Amino acid sequence: MAEILITGGAGFIGARLALQLLSGGHRVTVFDNFSRIGAELRVRWLREHRNIGNRLKVIRGDVSDFASILAATRGVERIYHLAGQVSVTGSVQNPLLDFSDNALGTLNALESARREGNDPVFIYASTNKVYGGLEDLPIGESPTSYFYTDSRRGISESRAVDFRSPYGCSKGCGDQYTLDYFRVYGLRTVVLRQSCIYGPWQLGTEDQGWVAWFMIAALRGREITIYGDGKQVRDLLFIEDLVQSYECAARNIDQTAGKVYNIGGGAENKLSIWSEFGPMLEEMMGREVPVRYANWRPADQKIYISDIERARNELLWSPRVPVEEGLRILFEWLRDNLETLPQSAVP
Repeated sequence: MAEILITGGAGFIGARLALQLLSGGHRVTVFDNFSRIGAELRVRWLREHRNIGNRLKVIRGDVSDFASILAATRGVERIYHLAGQVSVTGSVQNPLLDFSDNALGTLNALESARREGNDPVFIYASTNKVYGGLEDLPIGESPTSYFYTDSRRGISESRAVDFRSPYGCSKGCGDQYTLDYFRVYGLRTVVLRQSCIYGPWQLGTEDQGWVAWFMIAALRGREITIYGDGKQVRDLLFIEDLVQSYECAARNIDQTAGKVYNIGGGAENKLSIWSEFGPMLEEMMGREVPVRYANWRPADQKIYISDIERARNELLWSPRVPVEEGLRILFEWLRDNLETLPQSAVP
C-alpha cells in the first residue's frame, strides 16, 4: 500500500485516477484548489465509494504556493502532477496566471518532491501542444478530414518540441523541467504527453474537453460553434485507458524514469472534430444538431495523431476502448446525469 499524492486530484482525470488507486488499496491525497467546475461533486463521488475509509485525504491548496505543495508532499511515495491551467484560449487571455499554474506550479511540485527526500516517483501530465503547430508536415485533405501524407502512425516522441501559445510554453516548460529533474537530481520522473481525453465526469468547456462540451450542448438543444472547418483531426483516448497508462508508467519506473511517452488513442482512434464526429453525435441524439462556424483559433493544429508505439513497447500499454464505444458511454452518462450537473457546466 503506497502513499500517493495527486495534484489536481478533484479534476476529471485526477478523480478517476484517485478512485483507481483507492480501489487498489493505496492511501491517496487529493491536492486541488477547487477552481474547476464539478470539483466538489467529484470529491463527494469519491467519498461515496465503499471500502475507502480514511485512505482518502483532501487538501485545498494551490501548486503556485510552494509551502502548501511542500507540506502535501511529505511522506508520499508517488506523485501524479495533474494540476494546472488547461486551455489555450485561457492562456492567451491571462498568460501570467497560465505561467503561475503550469510552469511555476510544476517547478514547485518537482522541487517539493526533491526536498521531501523519499525519492518519490513523479508522473507529469503533459500535452501534445508541446509539438507546436506542425506546419512543416505535409498533409492531405479529404471531404471529411485532414491526414498525414508521410506518417501513418502520427507524431512520435522524436519530434522536436516547438512551443506555441502561452499554454504550449507553460506546459512545455513543465515538461522539460520534469525531464531535467531526472538528469540533474536523479528524481524518478516520467512525462506523459496526452492527446484528447474523454469519458464520464468530464464537464468540458468550449476551450477544453470539446467532446463532452459538444455532447452537453446537443443535449441542451444549444447551437455548437465550430472554430475552423470541422475537419481537424484528433486521436481520442478514453479515461479508463489513460488511467491504466499512469499505472503502467509507475509500475515500470526502472525502465520509464527520465523518459517521455505519447499517450493517446493513436491512429486507430482518430476522428475529425465535426465532419466525422458530428454525424455520430446526431445519430446518438436522433436528430440534427445546429452548428455555426467561426475563425480558426490560435495554434490550432489541423491534425494531431499520437504515435504510441513507444508506450506499447515499453509500458506494455495500449488503448482498449474503441472510440465508438467510448463516445457512446460518455453520451449515455451525460444524458442520464445532465440535470444533476452544475448549471455553469452547461452551454
